[in-house]
Amino acid sequence: MAESTRMMVLKQGVELLLEHLEEQQRGRGRVGRRETPEKMASRIHATAEQLHLEDLQEPCDASMLLDACRVVLDTNPKSGHPLFFNQLYGKPDELGVLGDWLVVAANAHVHTYEAAPAFVVVEKEILDKLARTIGGEYEKEHDGLFVPGGSMGNFYGMLMARHHAQPNLRKTGLHGGPALVAFSSEQSHYSYTKAAAVLGIGTDNMIAVKCDEHGSMVPEELEKAVVRAQQDGKHPFFVGATAGTTVTGAYDPLPSLHMICKKHKLWMHVDGVWGGPVLLSRRHRHLMAGAEHADSIAWCAHKLLGAPTQCAAFITKHGNHLLPCNASAASYLFQPEKCGAAFDPGDKSFMCGRRADMFKLWLMWKHVGDLGMEKIVDVTISMAAAFEELILGSEGKFHLVQPRTYANVCFWYIPRSLRPFRRENASATEMEEIGSITSLLKGKLHEAGDAMINYQSMDGVPNFFPSYSAVIVTLMSKICSKCLNGWILWEKRFDSSLAGVYLNSFALVLKAVPSAYLA
Repeated sequence: MAESTRMMVLKQGVELLLEHLEEQQRGRGRVGRRETPEKMASRIHATAEQLHLEDLQEPCDASMLLDACRVVLDTNPKSGHPLFFNQLYGKPDELGVLGDWLVVAANAHVHTYEAAPAFVVVEKEILDKLARTIGGEYEKEHDGLFVPGGSMGNFYGMLMARHHAQPNLRKTGLHGGPALVAFSSEQSHYSYTKAAAVLGIGTDNMIAVKCDEHGSMVPEELEKAVVRAQQDGKHPFFVGATAGTTVTGAYDPLPSLHMICKKHKLWMHVDGVWGGPVLLSRRHRHLMAGAEHADSIAWCAHKLLGAPTQCAAFITKHGNHLLPCNASAASYLFQPEKCGAAFDPGDKSFMCGRRADMFKLWLMWKHVGDLGMEKIVDVTISMAAAFEELILGSEGKFHLVQPRTYANVCFWYIPRSLRPFRRENASATEMEEIGSITSLLKGKLHEAGDAMINYQSMDGVPNFFPSYSAVIVTLMSKICSKCLNGWILWEKRFDSSLAGVYLNSFALVLKAVPSAYLA
């Protein structure tokens, strides 16, 4: 394919992408299709000859490739659709999309200053801003990186903790060394367990600490677990706290955990990937009280804040730890004579090639300013609160699994046959029926393409719908798209009515399911 033809295909592809974004903005069409891999392959086969790459692959016509792109966009779930209720993300911010596309066009690797000068400087500015937002010791000294997702942010936290506790392990390895033990709550993200496996700690040494009825780690249980490990001759070194659990949105009591970590000389890391953005809100930053004492924090903008995936950061209050923890001093890259060599971030990173994920967030933040970012957080949480009130006032059609802590509203749909519903009096058979209806609704709606709704079971509680505020953001951004600067003119009096739109949207998708399932 000639260069001029490739550029023509690119321009047509950009038009296709813009159409796709505008379609999501209007909320038209199906949310997605549930198709088998075989059916998916056959659909692509119909447009671009076949999905399979032959051993001697012949060139495809440009129009066929564009048709294949259309099939991919059509079959992939539309995360910006108002009835996408499936995960902790939703509609991508338009300025964030622009930033992402710019990064792809620039094709820069953020390993040296000379290879990505603007992006290196932007990363430093955002990390400085985040450090000032956290406050405390972070304002005096900090270091950090943008990383490919929150899981890698938690990995960096445990990696730095291991180096802090046993700096020689990166040379000698774990063989014959102390049995390191890490701790996180039983409701924490699974990335802690993965990090323990990758770093040689071992999943058996990733101790799950009991939580209270809200899903927050119990400090007394943490201290018991630490003392027990010490008595067993092991070496506790890391506590992974959570600020906003994935399912219920619970926050661990960071000040209490900090005191335990200080007492036992443990590295305290905070997974703030979901709940960390409350730091931007004067009204809600109290939920992260104590984060300023943490040794490190994982933070994310592609969930609640609406940046395109992926956009996550790792930050630590220890300004001189990332480099000795990760450095390999590759001479073909890191040469002190080069311009801006002191700014080279590559040797601080576990990776060499690294995307400039920070730029999309810089564009978004510059566009709406601090007040706009704060408004995203405030309105999202107030929407969740209003939605919770609607659940409570739904005359028994819906039932809360537990009171809301943050922006997650966990609830069941109650079929007519089980109303009025009293959870404390419900039999095991009735609870099982509610859980079965939840998964049935999920499957039917996904199969029809009418909606994508996640469900979850937890600690003996049958399947329920965990409503994530990123979905509310999608609806809200659609309705208030005419507002100046997006969120600035948003007023609280609209919260209740928009939460009504959200619940009514859920009611509409229920109507798409045969009434026999809802009897």
